[in-house]
Amino acid sequence: MRKETGIFGLLVLMCLVTSLKSPHFLSAENLQNTARLIGLYGIFSIGAGMVIITGGIDLSVGSMFALLGVILAMLLDPKESNWPKFLSFLNGSHFAWPLVILAIIGLGTLLGTFHGYLITRVKLQPFIVTLCGLLFYRGMARFVSDDNTKGFGDAKGFEILQKAATGMVFGVPITFVLLVILSVVMWVVLHRTVYGRHLFAVGRNEEAARYSGINTRRIIASTYILSGFLAGVAGILIAFYTNSISPSSHGNFYELYGIAAAVLGGCSLRGGEGSIVGIVLGTILLQVLQNLVNLLGIPSSLSFAVMGAVILLGVLADQLLTNRAKSARTKTSAA
Repeated sequence: MRKETGIFGLLVLMCLVTSLKSPHFLSAENLQNTARLIGLYGIFSIGAGMVIITGGIDLSVGSMFALLGVILAMLLDPKESNWPKFLSFLNGSHFAWPLVILAIIGLGTLLGTFHGYLITRVKLQPFIVTLCGLLFYRGMARFVSDDNTKGFGDAKGFEILQKAATGMVFGVPITFVLLVILSVVMWVVLHRTVYGRHLFAVGRNEEAARYSGINTRRIIASTYILSGFLAGVAGILIAFYTNSISPSSHGNFYELYGIAAAVLGGCSLRGGEGSIVGIVLGTILLQVLQNLVNLLGIPSSLSFAVMGAVILLGVLADQLLTNRAKSARTKTSAA
């Protein structure tokens, strides 16, 4: 809990500084918009964090958002359904939105399952598999959409879905509510179940975990399946939030936001460390930082530089504390 406490303290400090510099930070409109973004980014960041705990990585999430987004728009709105020749039979077709949602989430889960298969069965490196996914899914998004921007028009026939994806519950964005529910469920799974213990064991030492009887293939593959599932859910919400999906740019760098939130929240890229609370706090910290950059009038060209510097300082501080703790344990055992 020491890492989570440190992140929470930094978050409180940033909120205080931002509120003092800009009173607009605490306005209802700004808080609601920030909460909505926290929900959007937090959902897929949890998936990225689970993968990182096993010592893996998923670089394909942003491109998956582009592919899932254009397919979502083309299935929901017949006006947008200019499918390529081999799928031209779908042109002008109208599908019930519940079936479309299931199809999009199912496709995301299927892509995650494919990643898990290549990594655990074919024994390819996670970096290579998901990097190829990053390139392939982006290319497929541009091909399927004929490189045209897709949208949802007047949302005729699926108004309920659009309101559910962009609406609020008692003044709280639905995306944030979903993140809270998902975080509670995943906290129980990760920190209070045998599966969670196996997950940490695989991340710390995969070979030792295998010799102790843990099905390491199944554990590792399950995290990529979960990441794909959460990418499907987040992809739908992000598509409705932007209301416009450009296949060449939609979701760019989102995978890095997910990885940064997880690492900033205490997930070690070496595997075996991390927590759901830390991932959520990391996501909130990144969004508050982005909000700070906007409210303080810092040039947008420097926003990535500011975020990169803060992340580097946070990880550096964590590493220094870890090294100090190891040094203290070594001295204690020697004595």
